[in-house]
Amino acid sequence: MSRSEHPALVMFDLDGTLVDSVPDLTRAVDQMLAALGRAPAGEHKVRRWVGNGAGMLVRRALADAVQVQADPENEELFPIAQELFMTAYAQANGRTSSLYPGVDSLLKHYRREGVPMALVTNKPGGFTHSLLDQLQLSQYFPVVVAGDTLKQKKPSPAPLLHACDRSGVLPGSALMIGDSRVDVEAARAAGCPVICVSYGYNRGEPIHEAGADRVIDSLAELLAVNA
Repeated sequence: MSRSEHPALVMFDLDGTLVDSVPDLTRAVDQMLAALGRAPAGEHKVRRWVGNGAGMLVRRALADAVQVQADPENEELFPIAQELFMTAYAQANGRTSSLYPGVDSLLKHYRREGVPMALVTNKPGGFTHSLLDQLQLSQYFPVVVAGDTLKQKKPSPAPLLHACDRSGVLPGSALMIGDSRVDVEAARAAGCPVICVSYGYNRGEPIHEAGADRVIDSLAELLAVNA
């Protein structure tokens, strides 16, 4: 590919797009639930609960469901549960998380081609930077917009617009790459094209129905475009 065929900026989601972090998240969720005297959730459920930030993950774990209904008991438990989760995840973060196939090749390719990259995630900043460091990804992302960088998280367009602004790029010239409806909605609202991977976390819904411009099975597929 020639440099001119690339977007002016490529923004990546983290969990479910670049990194499979569910094993570590499951460890933290189950430790939290055990401390509350509840049954473990297991990896299958946690995969459906990830995507809207740590707070929502905790709320879904308390509700044992993707759709969280009003529950006074769970609301009362939430601050304690969130603190338990944060403590547990600080210990688990990065232990068994791994890059998906094709990630390393694509990031190296974009860096060689001089394509600016940014990370836009709903994961809290402390966990985000720690995970990037452990997986040796920090070098690729001079701009990181985490779940607590702004008041708004995805699906608000604000994090994507902030990444574009910091990179000096108009949103229409940038590309968002994610794994969920949350990423698609954020990109559409920001005016960015969006590509989704098929293997990520989308609350159990088919990603092909989310309305992305393209769905791919591996980030390596982007290396073949116009090659």
